[in-house]
Amino acid sequence: MTVLKGQRAVVSGSSRGIGRGIATELAKAGADVVVNYRSGSAEADEVVAECRKHGVRSFKVAANMGVQSEAEGLIDQAAELLGGLDIVVSNAAYSDRRLMLKQDLDEFRKTIDVTMYGAFYFVRRAAQLLVEAKSGGNIVVIGSPMGHLGMPGSMPYNMAKAALNQMAVTVACELAEHRIRCNILHPGWIDTPGERKFFSEETLQQKGNELPLGRLGKSEEMGHGVVFLCNPASEYITGSTLTIDGGIQMPFGEMYRVHEAEARADAEAKAKSSRSQS
Repeated sequence: MTVLKGQRAVVSGSSRGIGRGIATELAKAGADVVVNYRSGSAEADEVVAECRKHGVRSFKVAANMGVQSEAEGLIDQAAELLGGLDIVVSNAAYSDRRLMLKQDLDEFRKTIDVTMYGAFYFVRRAAQLLVEAKSGGNIVVIGSPMGHLGMPGSMPYNMAKAALNQMAVTVACELAEHRIRCNILHPGWIDTPGERKFFSEETLQQKGNELPLGRLGKSEEMGHGVVFLCNPASEYITGSTLTIDGGIQMPFGEMYRVHEAEARADAEAKAKSSRSQS
C-alpha cells in the first residue's frame, strides 16, 4: 500500500537496526529515501538496494551525527538529492552501558553528543527547510521508554532520550502553524545488531521469551509505526507518543499474583469437593 507515494524521506542512522527497518518500510509505502550511515558503507548499500526494489529513489549519505556540521549537512544533502524533503526521521543514537559510579566520561559525552545534540541539529535544520518550503511535513523522533524509566547502567542514554521527548513536543508546538507535524515513537526491546553489543544470543532469546508477547520486537514493526505517523490519514496527530513495545512497560511480572491466587482457589475448591464426596 503506497500511502506515502511521492514523499521524500531521510532517516538518520539507517544502515542497520531500527533505522534500517524504518527506511525500508517507508520505501514500501512509496517514499523516496535517503539512508544515513557513519561507517557502515556496505550495509548502507544493502539498504539502498532494498529500498530501490520497491520502485523508489534511494541514496546513501555518510554523516556522523555527533558533529553539528555533518548532522545539518545530512539534511542539506538529502534535500538536494531528492529535490526537497517531506519526512524526517531522527533515529541515530549511541549508547554506553555502565554504572554511573564507573562511567567513562568520554563515552558519556559521546552518547549525549550523538543521541541528543545530533538529533537537535538534525531536526532543527530539517525544520528550517520545511518552513521555507511552505508545504508542511512530518518529523518523527525515535525516543525510548528509558527516557522515563531510568534503567540502571544507562544514565547518559536515559538523559538523552528524556531530552528528546521534550524536544519533540516543543517542536510540534512551535511548528504546528506551519502544518509540520512532529511525533515520537518509543520502541521496546527490539532484535537488532546493536543489542548484541550488550547481550548474548542466549540472553536475548531467554529474555525475549519472558516478555508479555513472548518475543523481542522487529525493526520493521518500528517502520510500520513511522509509516502510520506520516500517513496523510494521520494528519491530526502531532506532539504524540506512539509506543510499540510488546507490552514491556506493563506490570506483567506481577501476573504471578493472579496465577498463584487462581491456583490456590482451584486447590481449595478441589479439596472441598473431595470432602463433600467422602
